[in-house]
Amino acid sequence: MKQLSRIVVVGASVAGLTAAEALRHHGFTGDLTIVGAESRPPYDRPPLSKQILRGTWQSDRVTLRRPDALDALGADWRLGVAATRLDTDARELTLTDGGVLPYDGLVIATGVTPRQLPAGHELGGVHLLRTLDDALALRAGLLAATSVAVVGAGFLGSEVAAIARELGRNVTLIDPLPAPLIRQFGGHVAQLCAELHAQRGVTVRSGTIVTALCGHDGRVTGLNLDDGDHVSADLVLVAIGSTPAVDWLTGSGLNLDDGIRCDQTCRAAPGVVAAGDLASWSHPQFGRMRVEHRMNATEQGTAAARTLLGAAIPFAPVPYFWSDQYDVKIQAYGRPSGEAKLHIIADDPATHQFAALYSTDGRVTGAVTWNLPRQARDLRRHVAERTPWRQALGVRRG
Repeated sequence: MKQLSRIVVVGASVAGLTAAEALRHHGFTGDLTIVGAESRPPYDRPPLSKQILRGTWQSDRVTLRRPDALDALGADWRLGVAATRLDTDARELTLTDGGVLPYDGLVIATGVTPRQLPAGHELGGVHLLRTLDDALALRAGLLAATSVAVVGAGFLGSEVAAIARELGRNVTLIDPLPAPLIRQFGGHVAQLCAELHAQRGVTVRSGTIVTALCGHDGRVTGLNLDDGDHVSADLVLVAIGSTPAVDWLTGSGLNLDDGIRCDQTCRAAPGVVAAGDLASWSHPQFGRMRVEHRMNATEQGTAAARTLLGAAIPFAPVPYFWSDQYDVKIQAYGRPSGEAKLHIIADDPATHQFAALYSTDGRVTGAVTWNLPRQARDLRRHVAERTPWRQALGVRRG
């Protein structure tokens, strides 16, 4: 393999920072440039919908590294500048400030962009949540609001609805699917999520679609639903998913089918790797997947860096994600889904403790727990080893 002398990391994110650190750790001593669209140094995103929104953390606590640790990387930091074009033939990257960066190796970790409703986002009080600035604005809005509507009952929407309710606001959670988090966990667990929110006083409007955001004098006043109902709200969070931030890669020659399509080692093209939310790779156990979760960004950043430096190791993590809602911590491993068979191991509604395994073709492919962290770690082994589900249940029973 040709010796690399100039590596560019696009995306000053968890995945991008981890990749940069891994490059140095594994012996890269050449020129390292890190490009980030935000002017802030790399920070952690999960606390934005948890501690920052709840007000238990100050904003500086989400910063991932101290200044001296960032300086130790010996990198040229280009913050507040975005990439606009990639020429893989010439191996050049064009930036919004007009600069052109040549590279021998490239790490792409530009993440995702929140989806928006067709209209109404210009109204005051309508929020998205992706960046720290978004979270600070949403926090200020929640403190001033009386009634809150959350559009989208995935992880982000469910967490924000929980915090808004903890702050004493009237909250309506709206989603076109039959129950919150049903796409992630299937019907049984989704019903538990719906009951959790309803018990805490949230109005859950499942199976309904927002047809319009309504406003007066430039501020949101509510929204209309496809069943004819109107929901009043002086703050609306739109959390209807995201799309990979790959528009700037159009014409680059990279395969942009659901993000950046990579092989098992996170390689997207000669001299190009991808990591984090936008990387679609072929997992040796679970097949092609793209994972928008914190732990994957860290692990994939390291894996992509090693691939760039010449390793050829398939990236095969056990996906892990978690969600904090009220006093419930949901933890999940592998690929839990409604298509898999659900095997309930523990279920105590009084204490909000629950554990289950998911199986496909007779073997464990996922696990989920509520407020059972020790059991979650135990169940991870069955996901990693693809244990026959009958054997796994035999181990856990009794």
